[in-house]
Amino acid sequence: MSSGSDPITVLVVGSGGREHALALAIDQDPAVAAVHVAPGNPGTASFATNHRVDILDGTAVAALAAELGVDLVVIGPEAPLVAGVADAVRGRGIACFGPSAAAARLEGSKAFAKRVMADAGVPTARSRVATAPAQAAAALDEFGAPYVVKADGLAAGKGVVVTDDRRTALDHAAECGRVVIEEYLDGPEASLFVITDGTTAVPLPPAQDFKRVGDGDEGPNTGGMGSYTPLPWLPAGTVEQVMAEVVEPTLARMRTLGTPFAGLLYVGLALTEAGPRVVEFNARFGDPETEAILPRLRTGLGALLHAAATGALADRGAPEVSDEACVGVVLAARGYPGSPVKGCVIGLPPAPDGVHVIHAGTALDDRGRLVSAGGRVLVVVATGADIADARERAYAHIARIDFTDGFARSDIASQARLDAIAARLG
Repeated sequence: MSSGSDPITVLVVGSGGREHALALAIDQDPAVAAVHVAPGNPGTASFATNHRVDILDGTAVAALAAELGVDLVVIGPEAPLVAGVADAVRGRGIACFGPSAAAARLEGSKAFAKRVMADAGVPTARSRVATAPAQAAAALDEFGAPYVVKADGLAAGKGVVVTDDRRTALDHAAECGRVVIEEYLDGPEASLFVITDGTTAVPLPPAQDFKRVGDGDEGPNTGGMGSYTPLPWLPAGTVEQVMAEVVEPTLARMRTLGTPFAGLLYVGLALTEAGPRVVEFNARFGDPETEAILPRLRTGLGALLHAAATGALADRGAPEVSDEACVGVVLAARGYPGSPVKGCVIGLPPAPDGVHVIHAGTALDDRGRLVSAGGRVLVVVATGADIADARERAYAHIARIDFTDGFARSDIASQARLDAIAARLG
């Protein structure tokens, strides 16, 4: 185990694009001696050591961390956090970046998160919890269209339906069983990532993602088709306002409940005419925003997360961030978000400086060829002097990738999109 200023060894838990991006950024930290990923993917294998493990088995993850002698475990996905994997790791005396199972309920239960927000006075949409068709119908009628229906539990980013069709809303409620139905928040959305040790909290640069599968925000919701940062249209002082009105009261309430939240608090926001309102909380780094945010970070990520995991965040200054812009565009498999086609061979040309290809859903076939193995397959991330520059570089590299079954939205971070948001905010 490391002590003092000795380089640390880190285990990242997960296998998607978020974990590839996290492991890559942690590996670039001079304070980090080695990076392991479990189970990882072909992308993480290019610079870290992958290990097979059931990420929902806390005992197995903790045993692997102990066997490797790591100083820090970083849990990427929400499911193991809700399952208590962070508790198991800490139970072995190993620092872990990720909330306890009790604190992860901020993401694991929309109803719980709403109660916490109400108790803390956090600005958010009015809502009702429904467990029966009659309750759902009454809530839909109370708030009116557009109807917002959210599965209470985890749904891999696909548990939310926003629709003008009452029948569709009712069907989703019936399918989910227990749902939170809330009023629609009208305004552009933004994502704010906050690193916290439960008391001290520091924000990372805000980003915006694109949830619908098709250009112009058409089609069904997905886990995210792309993202960009910074947000030139974001009103000055918004981050400070959200920290004061949302983050600090929420963390204080979680401490009062005896379940302090330490890890990454993801604040999904809607910028309404009445000001920022919380759309949702997540208990981990968001995907695909993580892929766009981390390349701008100039502070060593491994040491930063270790400080949060050991209650020492107050001893560090605010994270340093570059003035560059970053745009990430998802390459998804045909059929996503329904039944994606898998097994398509992918040809990846070398990426130029400032461009990274993040693996989100890939595998190696029995001939050692890179193939698609999920819905969102790759994320092409590019930095640039401004958003237009970064966007051009990302799409230029996408054009060089040989992925016949792949598709991407063509309007991620487009100037027209940015201009429309700025005009709307006045």
